[in-house]
Amino acid sequence: MRFIPLLVILTISIISALFINHNIEKFEKRHFYLISLVYLTFLGMILFTPISFDGTSVYVMSAGVGHVNLHQLDIIDIGFAENIILTIPLGFLIKNLFSHVSVLSMAFTGFMIGSGIETAQYYLSHFFLINWTSDINDVLANALGIVIGAILMVTYEYIVNRKATRFAK
Repeated sequence: MRFIPLLVILTISIISALFINHNIEKFEKRHFYLISLVYLTFLGMILFTPISFDGTSVYVMSAGVGHVNLHQLDIIDIGFAENIILTIPLGFLIKNLFSHVSVLSMAFTGFMIGSGIETAQYYLSHFFLINWTSDINDVLANALGIVIGAILMVTYEYIVNRKATRFAK
């Protein structure tokens, strides 16, 4: 029962990969979508299954309901930095899909996504015993990672557009 979320994630990923491979003809676009799907699958596996890693090894956490931390801020921690790094590509992808959205709106979006992830972890932890702790630090780190990813996307687009206008002249 603890691995039902993993089976759901893998099933959705396989179906999505088959759909992308069958329906997207342009190689670059298909390649981008498949790489994005691999990232999102990896992210889902890390966030919503009892599979975890500590930077050096992958392991299966013991069954449990986890804890909730809404008060103790600990932003000077390796876990905080790991969560930022984990969500930077997500901010890059969201900003790529919704290029018209401002970076300020991305901060709100990042906060909502981080809150959604932690809420889902809370309920999945209680229902499937995946033993994840819901933590305010993770919400903040996820929001910060998404904002950094969005800023990187804006910077990337600026550099590409600047080079394109320079070569067009």
